[in-house]
Amino acid sequence: MAKDGVRVNAIAPGCIETNIWNVTDLSAEDAKKHKESMEAHIPCGRFGTPDEIANVAVFLVSNEASYVTGSIYNVDGGAGAP
Repeated sequence: MAKDGVRVNAIAPGCIETNIWNVTDLSAEDAKKHKESMEAHIPCGRFGTPDEIANVAVFLVSNEASYVTGSIYNVDGGAGAP
């Protein structure tokens, strides 16, 4: 599709701090422990934010990314790093 001027990229988000984390059957204490356990496996030590995902999307649709195609952007605080 690049020959037709269409760029195809993907964003692969990791754990992102959204309101979905408030919807659970866990007690508040157990939910906090679960979140802390997940954060312990993220090299950056925290969940990402929706703005951090949006920043990558804005870059990919901008002219600054005009030569970027066929890429997957892991926005996961390093959790998927080998």
